[in-house]
Amino acid sequence: MNKPVLQRARTEAEAALIERFDQGDRRLVGATDLRAAAMQRFADAGLPNRRVEAWHYTDLRGAMRTAALARAPETATLPLARQCLAKPLAQTDAHRFVIFNGAYNEELSSSGPLPAGVTVASLASALATGDADVLDTLGVRTPGSDDSVVALNTALMQDGVVIRVAPGAKVERPLAILNLMTGGFAQAAFLRSILIVGAGASIMLDEATAVCMPDATQANEALTVVVGDGARVDYAAQVAEQGAQSVALHSLFVTMGANAQFNGFCLVPTAGLVRRQIFARLEGEHSTFSLGGLSLLRGKEHADTTLVVDHAVPNCVSREFFRHILDHEATGVFQGKVVVRQHAQKTDGGMKSQALVLGEDATMNNKPELEIFADDVVCGHGATVGQLDKNQIFYLQARGLSRGEAESLLLEAFANEALDLVADEAVRARFAGQTEDWLAHRSGR
Repeated sequence: MNKPVLQRARTEAEAALIERFDQGDRRLVGATDLRAAAMQRFADAGLPNRRVEAWHYTDLRGAMRTAALARAPETATLPLARQCLAKPLAQTDAHRFVIFNGAYNEELSSSGPLPAGVTVASLASALATGDADVLDTLGVRTPGSDDSVVALNTALMQDGVVIRVAPGAKVERPLAILNLMTGGFAQAAFLRSILIVGAGASIMLDEATAVCMPDATQANEALTVVVGDGARVDYAAQVAEQGAQSVALHSLFVTMGANAQFNGFCLVPTAGLVRRQIFARLEGEHSTFSLGGLSLLRGKEHADTTLVVDHAVPNCVSREFFRHILDHEATGVFQGKVVVRQHAQKTDGGMKSQALVLGEDATMNNKPELEIFADDVVCGHGATVGQLDKNQIFYLQARGLSRGEAESLLLEAFANEALDLVADEAVRARFAGQTEDWLAHRSGR
C-alpha cells in the first residue's frame, strides 16, 4: 500500500502569490508557457527558508508572512515620484528609464536621443509582441534558474527595460534604470530587465531601487546581462530609501563571451531586508569578471549578498571584494562560491569579504567557497570580521579628534577602499556622498 504524500502547508504569502497568478493578472502579458513553468517551480518549493542551503542565513519565508499586492500606477502619485527623482539617488546625467510602481513610465523617464547602436523597449511591450530574443534570453537555464525567488519573478514579472547595444557601439553616456515605488501602503513589484551587449561594444549601466514613502514594500527584481565577445560592461547598483519592513530581492545573471569584461559594484546604504544574488558564467576564454560591494547597516537591518561565479572555460579571471559595516542589531551575510570546471585550466580567481562589527548585537555571517575540478588554477578566498582598532582611535584622539570623529574617519577609510572599485566617477562620488551621510547619521552630525 502506497503511503500518502504529505504536502507542505503553504504560508499566507505563498497562497496569495499563487492565487494572484491563477486568477490571471491582466498585467502579466506574454510568455505564457514560461510563466506557468516558473510558477509550478515556485509552488513546489515555496518561499525559501533556513533549510535551503543557499538561504541558510536569510529566512525569507519567516520574513514575508504576507504578500503585498502589485498595484497599478496612479496619476495622483506622480508628484511624489517627481520629488523622489529630485533626490541625490536620481541625480545623474544618464539616459534614465523609470519603472514606476511596476510599470515603465515614459513621463518620468529622461532618456533623450539614444546613442547610435542602442535600442530600448519596455519588457511588457517586448513580451506582448513575442520578441524572440527576449523570450530566448528569459528561457535560458542558468545556475540560479531553480531558485524559487527567481521562479517567482519569472512567473509574475510585470515590466522592465530591454536594452540592446549593437556590436562595436561605444556608449559614452551611462544608462540608468530606476525602480520607484511610492510606498505609503503595502505594495509589490516584480521587475525583469535585460541588457544585451554586442561584440566589441561598451556601456555603463546604473541601476537603483527606491521607495518614496518608506513602508512595507516588496520588490522582486532580476537583471540579465549578456556580454558579447570583446565587449565591456560597467555596472553599479543600489537599494536605498526603503522602510524597515520592506523586502528587496534582486537577482543578477551575467553571461560572458571571449575577451569580455564585466566590472560591477553594489551599494546597500539602508535596508529592511535585502537579498542580492549574483550568478555569473564565464563562457568565453580570456574574460574578466569583477564585482565589489559595500553594505552599511544599522538597527535591525538585514543584507544578504550571495554569488556564484562559474568558470566554464580556461584562461579567465574573476575578482570579488565586499566590505560591510554593521551597527546596533544589524545582520550581514556574504556567501560566495567560485566554481572551476574540469576544462577551465589557467583560471585565476580571488574572493574576499571584510566586515567591521560596531554593535554588540550585530552579526556577520561569511561563507566563501571554492569548488575546483581543474588542477592548473590559482584561486583563493578570505573572510574577516573585526572591530575598529582601539590603538588607531587613541592615536587620532591624541591629535584632537573626538571619539566620534575618530571612528567616522576610520570607517570612511574602510568604506572608501571598496568604493574605489566603482568604475564611473560620477556614480562613485554619489556613493561616497551616501556613505558620508550614513556615517554622519551614526555620529549624530
